[in-house]
Amino acid sequence: MEYRRLGRSGLKVSEICVGTMTFGHGTDMAEAERIVHTSLDAGVTFFDTADGYSDGESETMLGRALGTRRRDAVIATKVFNAMGPGPNDSGMSRVHIMHAVEDSLRRLGTDYIDVYYIHHVDTQTPLEEMLRAFDDLVRQGKIRYTACSNYEAWRLMEALWISDSRGLARFEAYQPQYSLVVRDIEEELVPVCTLKGLGMVVWAPLAGGYLSGKYQPGQSSVAGSRSAENWAFPTRFFHPDHPTILAELLTVARDLGRSPAQVAVRWVLQQPQVTSAIVGARTTDQLSDTLAAASWRVPDDLLRRLDKVSAVPHRYPRAMEETMAERRNRAVRPPGRG
Repeated sequence: MEYRRLGRSGLKVSEICVGTMTFGHGTDMAEAERIVHTSLDAGVTFFDTADGYSDGESETMLGRALGTRRRDAVIATKVFNAMGPGPNDSGMSRVHIMHAVEDSLRRLGTDYIDVYYIHHVDTQTPLEEMLRAFDDLVRQGKIRYTACSNYEAWRLMEALWISDSRGLARFEAYQPQYSLVVRDIEEELVPVCTLKGLGMVVWAPLAGGYLSGKYQPGQSSVAGSRSAENWAFPTRFFHPDHPTILAELLTVARDLGRSPAQVAVRWVLQQPQVTSAIVGARTTDQLSDTLAAASWRVPDDLLRRLDKVSAVPHRYPRAMEETMAERRNRAVRPPGRG
């Protein structure tokens, strides 16, 4: 297992992060304990949850499963989703944040959260309000690092500017969707994170299981899977030609003697901007396959094949401007060379 720095911080996390969205939704307590301890024994140190997963049950199960091994783990959780029927039981207001963090700490059975994410965009709360609340929690020692998920590039830049200009705790990580069939973040968000030194902890590297090996090109549903349940299967974000991408993944996996899931996760982990990839599983057997994505590399020639088939055309203004540096260089006429 490789360990990578999270953004500009000194915190190191495992390249594979185990997601616990299935805890309480298809994964019972006994299986959750097996998943957590199998992960720790394989070198995983990073676990991802959220207060909204199974109405808090995911956090509770993760905390119980870690037990006395809490200090071996980096726990990331999130705040935004509705945790009650009241007008202040969701969103990113100071009131909700302060209530939510205490509830998450209680469910997780810990007195600190390593990484605390803004889960979704809240257009009804000023960015400064939520960032100051997060800063207060860092100073109180209840959270150690702040982060956000699903922000647009301009909103992420605005949040970083507010933190830097006000001297507030600054995001160390950004959590986007990213996979061979969903590469939209490369247009604007990857350059922002690279410029500003944020770690990228990506979700759905297997595209909700589509790239796991369960599906064949042309299939849109498999019995017993998320697609059949219409749960956390993000097809509306997929590349228009996702069947061709899947076909090439299956071919490359056969060439390597690896499972499609291992190759798909490994492709994500070999992108230079990615710190860690979140992989979820309902069972220990599913997890064991994806854990084998750690500590090896897809050869360059096969990586290029996957890059090419899954590439997303650049959009304006990048599509218009990306050749301008070359154009400028060609315009130079050194003395004596007419």
